[in-house]
Amino acid sequence: MRTNSLILILVTLLSFSAGAQKFITKTGHIKFYSDGAVEKIEAHNRQVSSMLDAATGQFVFKVLLKSFEFEKALMQEHFNENYVESDKFPDSKFIGNVTNIKEINVAKDGSYDAQVDGMLTLHGVTNHVKTKGTFEVKQGKLVGKAKFTITLADYKITIPGAVVNSISKTVDISVDITLDKAN
Repeated sequence: MRTNSLILILVTLLSFSAGAQKFITKTGHIKFYSDGAVEKIEAHNRQVSSMLDAATGQFVFKVLLKSFEFEKALMQEHFNENYVESDKFPDSKFIGNVTNIKEINVAKDGSYDAQVDGMLTLHGVTNHVKTKGTFEVKQGKLVGKAKFTITLADYKITIPGAVVNSISKTVDISVDITLDKAN
């Protein structure tokens, strides 16, 4: 299944128009944070693959869920086994567009507002996500940042009854990537 997902992403990436200006990374950073009544949960993943086609605005992310690192090993174990079931659903994907790509001059250093719209798949469930962020063009690289919130129930992630009042039902997700020009 992991190979099929990788093939799907590669086919999607390769289907971008020839000659378009593409930017990629395999070391992006996604952080999620949840502030519940009793427990604050934070995790980081620095193995995020992403690609942007600057001509069309097509934008793709893929992240292996087991690559999230937590402060406490038990939180990481519960995340993978009880919440996202990473053996069954090993990755999360976003496939969408930067809808205002024409307003972002990837050839000129500066900071640009970005509007991102697409489909996020997590825990085997796909939902529409729309958010605002920024791209900073800096010496030929694109530094992208965005934040958005998801509701766990929207992705069929259940909170066990014993801790349902201790853990937040929403998660804040922060994306921080540096994309390099693809050769």
